[in-house]
Amino acid sequence: MDILIVGTGALATLFAARLGAAGHPISMLGTWQEGIQALNTHGARWVDGDGLEHSVPVHATGDPQEVRGACFALVLVKAWQTERAARQLTECLATNGMAVTLQNGIGNREILARDLGPDRVALGVTTAGATLLGPGLVCPGGEGVLSLERNPALGPVEVALRSAGFQVEIVPDAESLVWGKLVINAAINPLTALLRVPNGELLERPEARHLMADLAQEVAAVARAEGIRLLFENPVETVEEVARKTAANHSSMLQDVLRGAPTEIDAICGAVTQRGKTVGVPTPVNAVCWQLVKAMAERAAW
Repeated sequence: MDILIVGTGALATLFAARLGAAGHPISMLGTWQEGIQALNTHGARWVDGDGLEHSVPVHATGDPQEVRGACFALVLVKAWQTERAARQLTECLATNGMAVTLQNGIGNREILARDLGPDRVALGVTTAGATLLGPGLVCPGGEGVLSLERNPALGPVEVALRSAGFQVEIVPDAESLVWGKLVINAAINPLTALLRVPNGELLERPEARHLMADLAQEVAAVARAEGIRLLFENPVETVEEVARKTAANHSSMLQDVLRGAPTEIDAICGAVTQRGKTVGVPTPVNAVCWQLVKAMAERAAW
């Protein structure tokens, strides 16, 4: 099946590589010219556990007109790029096509649905990780579950993802998954970015571990106030388990900070803080992390 991947970063390259290796023709749509050039020249490349590099050919472009008529699009851009991705997809997604957001944070589906229509957007969540080693080159960060909302139109996407070795599960309520991932992202990402440490080190620092628990509990409290039923009982245990399983990983936010790129803090801790105000749930730790990461980015821009 032909698949369009919106994005050229770490996860986008990982998905392109795995789906391409499974025999699916892959197109990629982005704006990072260095990444587009590398993908067209060398393919989507990944480094395996033995340090060996592999590659599959892909077609990458910055022009939506080159990928017009796409039936299925996996949206894997940063949350702050969703507005641009939505505009691009209005030009190239088939009239009966489906865009599946696999992004971090909340609010991405709403932005895509506003431009494409709610029937052409589906929710998904992935806990797979990847580190961008260079344009078009990634190192996988451990296997994760890929969850899709129940939607008959996504049958071919599910089959394609399974053929690429992804552990796919179909769930009746994807909002619960999105908020569950938000609990994890809000608890881990800002702390690793501020402390500049891999995920597992948060468990080894008592104060960081305490902050991680506070962040997770705040997000869970906002979710409950919004009527979201999380798929786990204990947010702290869940977050610590993820940090343990991905101990060597550099979170996507840490990767962004290290290369001086914009972060997704507004769609994570910022969104939690704003939604908390709306439903009357205090989120002081998320608010401080939101401000600190933004202040760090402002300093880097000097």
